[in-house]
Amino acid sequence: MAGLVPAIHVRQHATMHGGWVYILASAANGILYVGVTNDIVRRIYEHRNGLVPGFTKKYGVKLLVYFERYEDIQTAIQREHNIKHWSRTWKVRLILKDNPEWKDLYDTITQ
Repeated sequence: MAGLVPAIHVRQHATMHGGWVYILASAANGILYVGVTNDIVRRIYEHRNGLVPGFTKKYGVKLLVYFERYEDIQTAIQREHNIKHWSRTWKVRLILKDNPEWKDLYDTITQ
């Protein structure tokens, strides 16, 4: 399942086996970060609150603009690896396909 997922679906699967690939942005069309996790709610909370040292904290990359869920963590890790090697243009197209307004999707995964 890719892109926007109903909030109830996210809550039911947030910590199940498998994984999530996500893209954070500093602002609309801003700096991008691609990550992978087995618990998307926890991981995005950590990014948003500056609990993760490194790139996202340094550049203020906190807006959840895209995510995908995978049944298998290895598949999620491979997908993250692939997306990280895409051009910025391809990443932006992926975001725009489901989130053309660059809305912060954090509330959709925590409601």
